[in-house]
Amino acid sequence: MSDSVDDSGQRARYWPIPVLRAVPAAIVAIVITFSSNHAAGYGLLLFGGFAAVDGLVLLLAGTTRLPADGRSRRTTLLQAVITLVAAVAAFACNGLGLPAFIAVVVAFAVLTGALELTQGLRARERSPFARDWTTVGGLTLLLAVAFLVTPPDYSQELGGVERVTGTLDASIVLVGLLGAYLAITAVFHVIAGLSHKWGTAAPAATPDGAPHA
Repeated sequence: MSDSVDDSGQRARYWPIPVLRAVPAAIVAIVITFSSNHAAGYGLLLFGGFAAVDGLVLLLAGTTRLPADGRSRRTTLLQAVITLVAAVAAFACNGLGLPAFIAVVVAFAVLTGALELTQGLRARERSPFARDWTTVGGLTLLLAVAFLVTPPDYSQELGGVERVTGTLDASIVLVGLLGAYLAITAVFHVIAGLSHKWGTAAPAATPDGAPHA
């Protein structure tokens, strides 16, 4: 079935939001990928930068891009506030080590992931963005699970066949997991945003003026 005119209008207003959300996620993912520094403090700084920009984009979405969906607008604004608070906490806790990194990221992931997942599930019958919210919310909750199941005291000496020297510890693993999460969500946001952009054309009208089904 083709999109309704109202559905196309919602897509036209909203499609820049996922694209904008992809930008900080992609930048931080690239920095993590090519950086040799995977310390918890560095991870907190990178996460704080991502969360600050993502929170501002969500604030923009909640205030200007969802005028016809009051419930989703309120949920998005709450998610924006939590994300911005997480950014402030990340910068404030820098220097407190791995426990602070885990606590800030897990709190962010549980709260915003649950909000976005719930928002998507509730909007299944009334919003073209429900699948996007459900997917990103689920991915964010998976980030929390990944952080929680990684032992904080994990440490493994490298070597073996590759003859690589060094130690793989929890900080390296967790910063890497954060980068992987951001890379996946960045790609998803871009695909979702462009899909909505390409779906903004109003359906052709029949001779009696009604849109085609």
